[in-house]
Amino acid sequence: MDQIVIEGGRELSGEIPIAGAKNACLTLMPATLLTDQPLTLTNAPRLSDIRTMTELLRSLGAEVAALQDGQVLALSSHDLTSHHADYEIVRKMRASNLVLGPLLARFHRAEVSLPGGCAIGARPMDLHIEGLSALGAEIELRDGYLHAKAPGGLKGARFEMRFASVGATENIVMAATLAKGTTVLGNAAREPEIVDLVRCLRAMGAQIEGEGTGTITIEGVDALHGATHEVVTDRIELGTYMLAPAICGGEVECLGGRVELLESFCEKLDAAGVQVEQTPHGIKVARRNGRLSAVDVVTEPFPGFPTDLQAQMMALMCTADGVSVLEERIFENRFMHAPELARMGAQIEVHGGTARVTGVERLRGAPVMATDLRASVSLILAALGAEGETVVSRVYHLDRGYERVVRKLSAVGAKLSRVKDGGGDE
Repeated sequence: MDQIVIEGGRELSGEIPIAGAKNACLTLMPATLLTDQPLTLTNAPRLSDIRTMTELLRSLGAEVAALQDGQVLALSSHDLTSHHADYEIVRKMRASNLVLGPLLARFHRAEVSLPGGCAIGARPMDLHIEGLSALGAEIELRDGYLHAKAPGGLKGARFEMRFASVGATENIVMAATLAKGTTVLGNAAREPEIVDLVRCLRAMGAQIEGEGTGTITIEGVDALHGATHEVVTDRIELGTYMLAPAICGGEVECLGGRVELLESFCEKLDAAGVQVEQTPHGIKVARRNGRLSAVDVVTEPFPGFPTDLQAQMMALMCTADGVSVLEERIFENRFMHAPELARMGAQIEVHGGTARVTGVERLRGAPVMATDLRASVSLILAALGAEGETVVSRVYHLDRGYERVVRKLSAVGAKLSRVKDGGGDE
């Protein structure tokens, strides 16, 4: 099993290109199911999750081609052969459930396995089912699959979500594009990935208003057409690499980054003593003089602090001056990285959904194990600033959300390598 070996204590300097957003691309790819015309996505990230979604779409009969070293995806669903999203594929990744809405909208039926993904909480499908049912779908859970049908097609409706779920918002919006009449979705999630999805759907001929607000209105159309769309910058990869010079020292420019994607996160960095500057090409980050200050963090739906940056922020707080409290309000069971950071000398107390971090002068290298996607990169960040060598095991999680980590960090002065099954680097 692969490991990443990190020699800590080096300041970073240079530029890191930020990829297209994983969570946006995984939502945009199923949009091909809404039309029989080609959909082309540019600025696509090169990740294992993208390959999993490719496998799923192909299993339905869609055509997916990765062009230009995988950064362009050419998709077509002109001749689908199946409406069955199989467990063996869906279990690998939660975003697989995003084929449900498009299949129902265009073909009026779907069979989709309950999804898998990182072990960071239950993340049930209730809101997806409630929202699609409000549009007239009949959905039954049998043998681990959602059996859905919409005889006569979906119909527009008003639906207020109990929680601003990103995935449910995406599924309902895609389904509503081909529903008869008007759909008004209340308490909708406002994440940039949803705004990006709406821009793509609009380019395909959808009539949608209100993206980025709590109310999205969709006027159903008879059919959508093909389009070419550029995937938005990955704000989670952006935030992750912004933390690298904050932990290690030095100055790094994250190319393609925009502060408006991460305003709450940038405010916390500023309060901690990290300088964040928008440039014409991206975001430049440097640690101010002296030790960083502890700050408290509460994860919330956008525009609040992202849950997907909580683990990485904890790595930063491990060596900050003072005590920081990180409260996780989005997912339960999302502090599994804390015991591994403690192996490196961090002082962390976890009580339910709250972690109390007392900063130490410096972490020390140690063998650690990744438990999920964001936890894996938090351990790498912590190791970059630690004294001595750290070996991170089970890094296959990393491949789901970060492309070419070793290459990007090495280019700005970090010393790390990926060891493949006892030999060979990334």
